[in-house]
Amino acid sequence: MPGNVQSVERAAAILRLLADEDEPLALAQIASALGLAKPTAHGILRTLADVGFVEQPEANGPYQVASDLFEVGRGQRFDPNELRSRAMNWTDTLAARTGESARVATYYRGRAEVAHHVFRAGGGTQVLTTGAQVPLHASALGKVLLAHDPGAARRALRAELPVYTHRTITDRVLLQRELAAVRDLGWARALGEVDPDVAGLAAPIRDRGGYVVAVVGIEGLIDRLYDGRGKPRPDMVDAVVDTGRAISRELGHGRER
Repeated sequence: MPGNVQSVERAAAILRLLADEDEPLALAQIASALGLAKPTAHGILRTLADVGFVEQPEANGPYQVASDLFEVGRGQRFDPNELRSRAMNWTDTLAARTGESARVATYYRGRAEVAHHVFRAGGGTQVLTTGAQVPLHASALGKVLLAHDPGAARRALRAELPVYTHRTITDRVLLQRELAAVRDLGWARALGEVDPDVAGLAAPIRDRGGYVVAVVGIEGLIDRLYDGRGKPRPDMVDAVVDTGRAISRELGHGRER
């Protein structure tokens, strides 16, 4: 059998040490207490800080357990204001590149909410949906969030799945297959599932650790997003996926540490 992973053991030891102390600890104190070389301890601390498990109240100062560490898994989400500021320019570009409205959404406590919305240029009267809820099972945005959050998917599959149009997926087996396809492809689609004339495409937004914290996508009339055979236009898919990756890089995903 494979043995324990030493780096994980050391990270756990650092977290236990910091959690047991009432005051932040300096790097030298942590390294000494655990018998680690300073560069080793510093590397682990930097990684723990990057993923939000420890923090430094002052630059280059002592370390402490992040104040919200013990809320992990209790309905937290990426700060929507920070997400909006990081995603704004890329979402504007997506809307300009595709000619469609673009939105960013997050999953929080059983629902998907729009954090940022860019109108389609020259699209006439449009309704701002920032703060609005998105149907999880019937929208491209929602499908991405369900596909990458097992807990959210379990809750959705246990609940009633409302019917919006004849294309809305309400069969749980079919929905599970749809979510598996989203994970395989790296993007999601919705074809007339909430509004019979409207389609959507969406891609995940990942944080530094690779966790899907949000989703970005476009929405528009079916004949603008899909070809005559009912297939998503490759240029539209590429634009959405590229934007998801760009925003993910803004959040640190894929960057060298």
